Amino acid sequence: MNYFLDLLPSHERDKIREKLRSPEAYERLREKVKGPEDLERELKVSESYANLKLSLETEPEVKERLKAKIREDIAENGIENVLDGNLESGDFDVAVGEDEESHQEQIVVLPEGNVAEKIPVKPAFAERYLKT
Repeated sequence: MNYFLDLLPSHERDKIREKLRSPEAYERLREKVKGPEDLERELKVSESYANLKLSLETEPEVKERLKAKIREDIAENGIENVLDGNLESGDFDVAVGEDEESHQEQIVVLPEGNVAEKIPVKPAFAERYLKT
């Protein structure tokens, strides 16, 4: 038994044990556990974002091609289908940023000017951009 649990009063230990034994708690715990396939997929996605970020910072032509592809997708599919937000003007910059909630990398559009807002690209389009 865990030393920490030994220090708790018996009624508190029983509450903790009951929570750990409940099927709902066990199912929530199982959802958090990742298998080797999930970890391998996450590693590949992280590697793709790292390569894209390096390319965007070191190769200006990659950034221009990605911006052109995003403009093309916005023209074909509409801005609401490509971006998770609204882009007021047509000028923007592209970067790889971190989602504030999930802390996962994502492709973001940065409007030109003094705007500090980052507009994330929808995941379906982000996956397509990572592959090109």
